[in-house]
Amino acid sequence: MKDKPIGVVRKHRWDVAPAEARKIQEELRSHWKSKDSFGAIRTVAGLDASFVLTGSQALKKPPSRWNRLREANRAIGCAVMYRFPEMEELERAYAILPLEFPYVPGLLSFREIPVLLAALRKLRTLPDLLFCDAQGYAHPRRLGLASHLGVVLDLPSIGCAKSLLIGTHKALPQKVGSWTPLTDEKAGGERIGAVVRTRSGVNPIYVSQGNRVSLETSIRLTLAVTDGYRIPRPTRDADHFAGEIKRKVLAGQASEN
Repeated sequence: MKDKPIGVVRKHRWDVAPAEARKIQEELRSHWKSKDSFGAIRTVAGLDASFVLTGSQALKKPPSRWNRLREANRAIGCAVMYRFPEMEELERAYAILPLEFPYVPGLLSFREIPVLLAALRKLRTLPDLLFCDAQGYAHPRRLGLASHLGVVLDLPSIGCAKSLLIGTHKALPQKVGSWTPLTDEKAGGERIGAVVRTRSGVNPIYVSQGNRVSLETSIRLTLAVTDGYRIPRPTRDADHFAGEIKRKVLAGQASEN
């Protein structure tokens, strides 16, 4: 039995039309918290999702990367949890679910969060802080996956994205730990995130608030779980874990239970 069962605070349907999904994002945005609102951070978890096409359709000619995303019929969600600040891994879990939402840019949370919730339910305890391989506030409707997940669970969360979705920024120094604001000029120059150098001389990552964590604290905590690589350890390990499970699914070696 779980010590602390997962509790979805703000429930909504996931199998909705894109127009309804956008309305849900707008409604959830009103519950988003921009300031630090958490207690002691003793555990953190990295989350990532992957997608795979199974069944007879998987035997046809390999599609392009974008078509693979659109044609996938299974989602794989992975969670890797650590003791913080030691970053000692405590446990990991994965889940596999049928995909019920199409590939629509800006609405990826509806595609990924159901399976991430399923993976979180398999952990013995719920983490104190979630690191998501996704955008948070740096989103057209200010509710990327990291914010969406944080709001529905009412948990602190941080978005650590590998690529830019929206916004502009000034040149970033090469030194590790440097950062510069990410702003949305179409919204009057609103600060929506930060461009952070996690390793000297390599491309930065894009950090934005998920929920219940200020931007400054999001940057500090992201750097605290970065261990010499470009991608912070929690989301890097979750990404590798998702790739491992995906290979097992394709080889018929992973259970969907």
